[in-house]
Amino acid sequence: MRKLYIAWQDPLKRQWYPVGRLTFENDAYKFVYTKGALKAEQSLRFIPFGRMNKFNVSYVSEELFPLFANRLLSEKRPEYKDYIKWLKLENNYHDNKQLAMLAITGGIRETDSLEILPCPLPTSEGKYEVLFFSHGISHLDKSTVKRVDNLQAGDKLFIMLDVQNSFDPLAISLRTDDPVVIVGYCPRYLTDDFQNILKECGPNIPEVLVDQVNLDAPLQLRLLCKFISPWPKSFQPCSDEEFEPLVRD
Repeated sequence: MRKLYIAWQDPLKRQWYPVGRLTFENDAYKFVYTKGALKAEQSLRFIPFGRMNKFNVSYVSEELFPLFANRLLSEKRPEYKDYIKWLKLENNYHDNKQLAMLAITGGIRETDSLEILPCPLPTSEGKYEVLFFSHGISHLDKSTVKRVDNLQAGDKLFIMLDVQNSFDPLAISLRTDDPVVIVGYCPRYLTDDFQNILKECGPNIPEVLVDQVNLDAPLQLRLLCKFISPWPKSFQPCSDEEFEPLVRD
């Protein structure tokens, strides 16, 4: 069963809370709120979503809930086939393409403070692997974007902890080697996992590789990367109390 969590950012304190969990099982989508929603509610700025306005209810639907469907490109759009190609999902997804799309893109919209967090499972080889798009490329200068466009699948990228970042001390930047050029950032919704894996495995074990460069895509979908690492024995993603569902399965 694939699990995705939805995180909400307090607009004043800038703190993130996992407030809900989305799953797909037995041909149905299920959404439940998590304990993080109760904690976020204490800020007096988080309110439940639309028609899913009760914390203690399990919501089930055969169709993807509008809250999530509105974060995906419609199949009716002329660029949909290109979009699937940019996400490398033509023939490469698990049990549900829509959840795979949300996991890779983070379901980010400029109009709200929500992000989708994938909760990964070990691969058959016992590894942690996740695809993501490099963030922040639109803020880079033209020469750096050109460097991004010249990358090739399989090229190694190097991660740098940006602990003095005034917006996010957990930020992780991505750079090339020769020449050294910052080509974006890891998504915020993955940096907690990445930080924990780096602590467990050491800085030289995990790898970030260029998976695909989409020259015809908008900048936010230009550089598709893959983070690969052994799965640490003590590593449990999405295991904090705030991720626990308020309604038990």
